[in-house]
Amino acid sequence: MKINYQRLFISIIIPLVLGGLVAILTVPNSGIESKLPGWVFMVVWSIIYALMGVSCYLIYQDTLEIPKVYITNLIFNYLWCFIFFRLKWFVFAFIWIIILFFITLKMIKEFKTVNKLAGNLQIPYTLWLIVAAILNLMYII
Repeated sequence: MKINYQRLFISIIIPLVLGGLVAILTVPNSGIESKLPGWVFMVVWSIIYALMGVSCYLIYQDTLEIPKVYITNLIFNYLWCFIFFRLKWFVFAFIWIIILFFITLKMIKEFKTVNKLAGNLQIPYTLWLIVAAILNLMYII
């Protein structure tokens, strides 16, 4: 398969830029003390968003469409930040991230039917969602 570097770059940069924008709009001055050093979140989310972009690129190359489950996942992901950091609805945010976890599992399953690598690239994201859910839960109990 020939790599379209421009399309790959766009596929990676969109979730990275949107994720960065959401972080800028939600995290600073939220008054929420992090359980982990801030740099950890920046590094992990940058890697996750890049992997999401690569996955989307691989799927698009095979199907010529952006999967709805991918768009849904990004929307749920970004909205969680507003629910958690801005609204401070920790219980609702926990429920939201559990739903996001299952959306991600569905995304992996759908991606794997088209391109196994695209699905497997979402495993770190799934594992990080478990960590994020546990951190979220710590604000409830």
